[in-house]
Amino acid sequence: MKLTFRGTNSSYGSCPSVYETDRGTLVVQGWRVTDAEAIAALTERGLPAHETAVEIPLDLLCYFPSDRGLGSSSTRT
Repeated sequence: MKLTFRGTNSSYGSCPSVYETDRGTLVVQGWRVTDAEAIAALTERGLPAHETAVEIPLDLLCYFPSDRGLGSSSTRT
């Protein structure tokens, strides 16, 4: 899988970040959700054991591809 960096709101340039793949998907790097109540809710909604959830700030959405109605720009870095 080839990743193309789309952006971050970190002053350190690492986390959280958004990447676009050559598969037509997005990879989101964020903080692993460890809160027991949140994990229980995710599990209740069907989160399988081989998947995880990450938390990102809302302002990171501006780096999601806008041509898909997800953000305001897909070229910010």
